[in-house]
Amino acid sequence: MRGGYPLRVHDLLFPIDELIPAIRESLAVHPRLVLEAPPGAGKTTRVPLALLDAPWLAGRRIVMLEPRRVAARAAAGFMASSLGEDVGQTVGYRIRFENRISAATRIEVVTEGILTRMLQDDPMLEGVAALLFDEFHERHLAADLGLALALDVQTGLREDLRIVVMSATLDGERLAAHLDAPRLASAGRSHPVEVAYFPARREEALEHQLRRAVEQALQRHPGDVLAFLPGRREIARAAAALAGGDAVRTAGAEVLELHGDLPVDEQARLLRPAADGRRRVVLATNVAESSVTLPGVRVVVDSGLAREPRHDPNSGFSRLDVVRIAQASADQRTGRAGRVAAGWAYRLWPESQRLEAQRRPEIAQVELAGLALEIAAWGSDALRFVDAPPVGTLAAGRDLLLQLGALATGPGAMTITARGRRMLALGTHPRLAAMLLAGDDAPSRALACDLAALLEARDPLRARSDAVGARWRALAAFRARRVPPEANRSALAAIDAAARQWRRRLRVDAPPPNDVPAHALGDLLAHAFPDRIAARHAGDLRRYQLANGRMARLLDDSELLGEPWLVASELRHEARGDALLLRAAPVDEAALRRDFGDRFSERDETRWDADRRALVAERVRRFAGIVLDSRPAGRADPAAAAQALTDAVRALGLDVLPWSEGLRQWRARVAGLRAWMPELALPDLGDEALLAGLDDWLRPALAGKSRLDALTTGELGTALRGGFDWALQQRVDALAPTRITVPSGQSRAIDYAIGDDGQPRPPVLAVKLQELFGLADTPRVADGRVPLLLHLLSPAGRPLQVTSDLRSFWDRTWPEVRREMKGRYPKHPWPEDPWDAVPTHRARPRSG
Repeated sequence: MRGGYPLRVHDLLFPIDELIPAIRESLAVHPRLVLEAPPGAGKTTRVPLALLDAPWLAGRRIVMLEPRRVAARAAAGFMASSLGEDVGQTVGYRIRFENRISAATRIEVVTEGILTRMLQDDPMLEGVAALLFDEFHERHLAADLGLALALDVQTGLREDLRIVVMSATLDGERLAAHLDAPRLASAGRSHPVEVAYFPARREEALEHQLRRAVEQALQRHPGDVLAFLPGRREIARAAAALAGGDAVRTAGAEVLELHGDLPVDEQARLLRPAADGRRRVVLATNVAESSVTLPGVRVVVDSGLAREPRHDPNSGFSRLDVVRIAQASADQRTGRAGRVAAGWAYRLWPESQRLEAQRRPEIAQVELAGLALEIAAWGSDALRFVDAPPVGTLAAGRDLLLQLGALATGPGAMTITARGRRMLALGTHPRLAAMLLAGDDAPSRALACDLAALLEARDPLRARSDAVGARWRALAAFRARRVPPEANRSALAAIDAAARQWRRRLRVDAPPPNDVPAHALGDLLAHAFPDRIAARHAGDLRRYQLANGRMARLLDDSELLGEPWLVASELRHEARGDALLLRAAPVDEAALRRDFGDRFSERDETRWDADRRALVAERVRRFAGIVLDSRPAGRADPAAAAQALTDAVRALGLDVLPWSEGLRQWRARVAGLRAWMPELALPDLGDEALLAGLDDWLRPALAGKSRLDALTTGELGTALRGGFDWALQQRVDALAPTRITVPSGQSRAIDYAIGDDGQPRPPVLAVKLQELFGLADTPRVADGRVPLLLHLLSPAGRPLQVTSDLRSFWDRTWPEVRREMKGRYPKHPWPEDPWDAVPTHRARPRSG
């Protein structure tokens, strides 16, 4: 008996078992815990069982988050067998489209979307006593969100809720400080692993490089081989390459695949030792990095690559991209070779190549529309994320949700709508959810399920096509048992299965259609991509204007040429010029008027014509940002004209305004005083601040004008000084004067300037040095805080010396200047003692 439950299988101590008493003691007195343990230490399967008889559990459930379906099934299966039970009794799991729990379940292993739904549906978490976040070091977005929500629940509603964050490689000290939680660490159990670098040959494909490494490993080392590859596509290529060689056959080894889509029975077989004792070569994604432990592995072959979510601006979703792994992941993969005995690791990259230390959290590199919807549903922005979501990305997500009808603008905040809550309940990307809810009858909802499955899947076509319809027709042909030669049968089978799951989820009784009208696909896709609805350009059949105002172009071999309206499910934004429409479908204008009637408008608009440098008033018909047609509208509305001119300045820059030298000096003087005397709290007149506040300070000055050049310098100056009352203007003049009277009695200008870095430069006084005879101290501005930078000039007005220390100049430099200049300018005074000389601006001082 251990922890109150009999361990009938694998009753061998795991490294984590030594830490179990400390874990139980910590959770008895503190509701949060950070637990660090390397892969294979047993944390995933031993810790939940050890907590089952904890007094604070009081018969309630433990919910453990696993980031992957394979790991969730494996962990539940291992724990259930440890208790001598089937999955679904004491231990069960819930993953997308699959549920293996019962009324008797005390430990529930769930994947990330399931946990978020549990928290949103029941923030009190009735019947749940503990949340365990496993493999938190992978930093999935859903795990970060789940932890933030759990902390909010614990703080405000459930002080008794236990939260345990478990990780293999993590900055545990930082996380423990963030959670205000104790931290425990297990050393794990590992044997030494010899690392060798196995770089590719010139122009060698990954699968052939991996085959060489696997063949060498089978020949030189004992045990099974675990090879890490980015995804299913690379695994299939590697399996084919290995099948073409003799080394695997000679070694009597079996080549197996491990990835998230593997059938359950094949997953289970992989997690057990080979029944016939044969050696195995397991080609795996990073699911084998830390989520599951494979028996018998002595050699690891690491491609150094993984598929991780990244924001894909082409599709508008986060997609899995092949990326270089972090050093922490490389170390974890290497460690898999040392679980049972000394091992070997082959790294398929040069030893000189440096990897990032840790993987970046998903929250920093994916699109955040889904997260924005979850936060809106929660009703509070004050969530404690380990890493805060980027402000700009989150704002872009909210803008999209407004277009999808999931959010509404309210007083001071955006709120989730009833439609947004229905979208959230579907557990998919908001774009797809909006489309799935758009169908108004069973056949259209069944078609929406097909489209959702197609958009989520990899492309089933081998040949390039920009028509979404080509992919759906291939799916319909697959169902009719006549797969077109350009399509991938296995990809279509996966899409068909996903569509079937969606129909079940949405309770759609209608079968998928065999044929659809030409615009049916686009009419539904428009609900997922309202920002990408596009109308054909009047003068170019290949160009389209998008609803967001940008222009896009069809591919040269497009199947969609001539369509008046399209909706793009994928497009590629180019740095310059039009975007490219990579995948799209035709849309019926009548359907747009029916479903998006509020986006059609006709109104008078005033805009700036850059070529004519004047305002143009037009009567414009639009669909969102698409101009359908326009005609002259006569005289511009004065308010609209002022706004259009203001927008023109915003686009063209402040230099188009009639600046005088006096106004530039005013801005420089104010900038200087803001830096030298911040207590004055003067308004900011820098470029950035002026551009940001154009509507406040400049637009009133443009009232009644139809051209920018109608604004006078005087009007600009009045507008610029609008934030300064009379007393404050007088203060600026006193503290940063434009002129100063020098000892010769003359008034000389002070030049103020702002450097390229936006900071004020020292104010400059250019003056003939004879005018300063007898003056000891450098003149100052800003209430004596800032000395003037003196440009001391010759009688001809050329600079002789630049200094901000006049006393030092007279004492040290004057004799040398006097010797050199006396012969050159004999008619001017060059006294030995400048202190007693009479200051003058003339060639000779006046007598008397």
